[in-house]
Amino acid sequence: ENIDHLCDEGSFIEYGALALAAQRRRRSMDELLKMSPADGLVSGIGTVNAQLFGEEKARAMVMGYDFTVFAGTQGAMNHKKMDRMLFLARDQKLPIVLLAEGGGGRPGDTDTAGVAGLDTPSFHTFATLSGKVPLVGMTAGRCFAGNAALLGCCDVIIATADSNIGMGGPAMIEGGGLGVYTPEEVGPADVHRENGVIDIFVKDEEEAIDACQKYLSYFQGPVDDWEAGDQRLLRHMIPENRLRAYDIGKVIEGVADKGSVLELRKGFGIGIKTALIRMEGRPMGLMANNPYHLGGAIDAEAADKAARFMQLCDAFGLPILSLCDTPGFMVGPEIEKQAQVRHVSRMFVTAANMSVPLFAVVLRKGYGLGAQAMTAGSFHAPFFNISWPTGEFGGMGLEGAVRLGYRREMEAIEDLEERDAFYRKMVDRYYENGKATNMASFLEIDAVIDPAETRHWVTRGLKSLPPAEARITRPFIDTW
Repeated sequence: ENIDHLCDEGSFIEYGALALAAQRRRRSMDELLKMSPADGLVSGIGTVNAQLFGEEKARAMVMGYDFTVFAGTQGAMNHKKMDRMLFLARDQKLPIVLLAEGGGGRPGDTDTAGVAGLDTPSFHTFATLSGKVPLVGMTAGRCFAGNAALLGCCDVIIATADSNIGMGGPAMIEGGGLGVYTPEEVGPADVHRENGVIDIFVKDEEEAIDACQKYLSYFQGPVDDWEAGDQRLLRHMIPENRLRAYDIGKVIEGVADKGSVLELRKGFGIGIKTALIRMEGRPMGLMANNPYHLGGAIDAEAADKAARFMQLCDAFGLPILSLCDTPGFMVGPEIEKQAQVRHVSRMFVTAANMSVPLFAVVLRKGYGLGAQAMTAGSFHAPFFNISWPTGEFGGMGLEGAVRLGYRREMEAIEDLEERDAFYRKMVDRYYENGKATNMASFLEIDAVIDPAETRHWVTRGLKSLPPAEARITRPFIDTW
């Protein structure tokens, strides 16, 4: 039913439908026919979204584990079938949708010669496809062990509210002497949506398949029908009070084509939002600082999220729009316990080695190393780096710069009101110096624009790019 929902009507052809579990030594053919149709893996080729993109761009490989067959476990014939399909996907450059629900390896198969079966090529072959074709994983219910390992190799994981994902199920946990648990206690969805395992959290399988179709569409090409919102509203998105937070989600929705925003890893690394969007029908990636979390400062989780998102976009030729509003990287003794130095530096290394362009728009704060990380490592690295009139810039936050740079002068002022007046005067001076128009006058940014012109700048940038086939793709996409 999920495959019928996913694929265009009449387009799916199934491979290996007559496979049966490798248990002829212990069961009769009648039993195997009833118990193990297709050996628990329905696989084949069809099209997804052909009505929008045409047959060629809509091609897809689908492999769906069937939980009604030995709890969706991976048997010998099941693996053999998957290997056949993976080699075919590699040779024909087919995107893969994996419906991953199932319990992992199956210990009951008897018709094989071997000991542990660790020489199966499935996991190796699946992993080699990372960065070569889109890998979309969807799961509902229980997904453990080998099934979860394949799911974890996917570019994106779509999971339902009733899903449980774990590298070992209850039997393996108990067998290892690690306690007795119910399946529902192992890797529930509410845990994985916050820790970053789940990219797209959905209510049920029907919604999950809809998400699969939408996700694949960004890698299938532009659409002809699109609609933009009233761009004048962007002029009022940033509060007049520069210390007031605002909803970056409304800015994203306002800039992108209506209905085109698909946010990834929404519950994880919330300091940076990452999403697939369209601009005049053309797909691209978007990342944006979230002022509601740490004032937009970039912590380890947000940096990991942004770095992997850049890899995803780079692998499949999606330009990136970066909306910058950050006081910099998060600092302090507590954040350094999270290996902040290594995590945030992933943004620099990833961006510096991308082949896709990045378009940078500074909405308000553009401070320090964090702002450089949001602009591919340098303010002159993006295809263009522009600012809204609310933009403010500096090597670090204005208030901190004054406190550090004028500490002695302020300590010499005994009257507290006079000291505060001096402090505010210096902050105002720094603010005037770091205003977007002054930055532009020194050519440190390319332009200061009316926010209502943001889409025009981005779409002109997209139309100025070289053909996609001229770009060099990544060898693989980091699973984290």
